[in-house]
Amino acid sequence: MVTGPEHALDHVQDHVLGQGAFIFGCEGLGLTSLEADFFRDADPWGFILFARNVDSPDQLRRLTHELRAAVGRDAPILIDQEGGRVQRLRAPHWREFLPPLDHVQRASDPLRAMWLRGRLLAADLHGVGIDVNCVPGLDVASAQTHPFLMNRCFSDDAEVVAQMGRALVDGMAAGGVAPVMKHLPGHGRGAVDSHKGLPRVNASRAELAVDFAPFKALNDLSMGMSAHIVMEAIDPDHPATQSPAAIQVIREEIGFDGLLMTDDISMGALAGTVLQRAQLALVAGCDMVLHCNGDLAEMQTLAALGPMGTAAQARADRAMSAHPKHQPTHQPIDISALDAELQSLLNR
Repeated sequence: MVTGPEHALDHVQDHVLGQGAFIFGCEGLGLTSLEADFFRDADPWGFILFARNVDSPDQLRRLTHELRAAVGRDAPILIDQEGGRVQRLRAPHWREFLPPLDHVQRASDPLRAMWLRGRLLAADLHGVGIDVNCVPGLDVASAQTHPFLMNRCFSDDAEVVAQMGRALVDGMAAGGVAPVMKHLPGHGRGAVDSHKGLPRVNASRAELAVDFAPFKALNDLSMGMSAHIVMEAIDPDHPATQSPAAIQVIREEIGFDGLLMTDDISMGALAGTVLQRAQLALVAGCDMVLHCNGDLAEMQTLAALGPMGTAAQARADRAMSAHPKHQPTHQPIDISALDAELQSLLNR
C-alpha cells in the first residue's frame, strides 16, 4: 500500500527538481489571488480549461495570460475541444463542430475534411492562448461502446481511426496546437461511463490488438492520456491508469515513449482520495496527474506529489520542444476559405 507521496516519487525515477507532476484547472473566468499564489508555489507543468472558464475571447486571452504569469513561463494550456458534446469553446464566439463520428460519416472527403477540422480548431484555440488540445480520441468504437464515448470516436475500423487521427493532428499542427492522444491503451470496449464507474473489458489479448492499433500508428506523438478502464487480459485488478502492466503495454507493445498523463484523476472510475489515486498512477508509470475540477483544496493536496522526476521531466521537455508552434509548418492561412471548404465537404 502506498502511504505517502514520497513513495510515488521514489518509485518512479531519480528525483530531481523540476516542474510539478500535475496539470491543474481553476475555478472561474479569472484567477483569484489565492489561486495565483498557489500556482506560483506549486508550479504545475500546465493547466486545463473547461466551460466554466470560458466567456469571451478577450476574457480567455486574459485568463491564459494570468495562468502563465503565475508560473513565470510559457506553460502549456490544455482543453478538450473535440467537437459535438465535448466542446468547451462554443458559439457565438467560436465555431461549432460535429461530433467526430458524424464528421467522418458526413464528409465527402473524410481525410481532407479532418485536416480542415484540425486547422480550424487550432485557429480558435491559438487565438486565445490555448496551445494543447486533448485530441485525437483514438478509441475504436464497438457494439458495446458506452454512449458517452460512441460519437466521440472516429470509426469502428481501427485503420480509419488511425488515418483520421493523423489528419486531425496534422491540421492542428499547421495552426500551432499540439495533440494529446487518448485514451491509452483503448477505451472503445468500455460499456460503463468512466466518469461515473469503472469499465471492465474481458476481451482477449488478440482482440485488444485492434484497440491498440491506432495508438501504435500514432506512437510518435509527444503526449498521451491514459484510460480509466480495466483490461482483464492485462491486469484484472487495476485500471490502466494505475496498472504497471498496462503502462508496460503502452510503452513496449504500443511503443509510445511520450509524456503520459492520466485522465482526470477525480473521475468516478477510480477509488480512494485524490492523493491516493495520483500516487498509484505515478507508481504505475504515468508521468503526470491531470486534475480538472478546479477545487483548490484538492489541488493543494496533490501539490504534495512534488516535481517530476528525471525521465518524466525529459518527456515533458521533449513534448514542448516538439510543439508545433515552434515548427515551420505553423503558418498563417486564409481561415475563412478553409471554413467554406469544410462546409462544402460536409454538406454533400
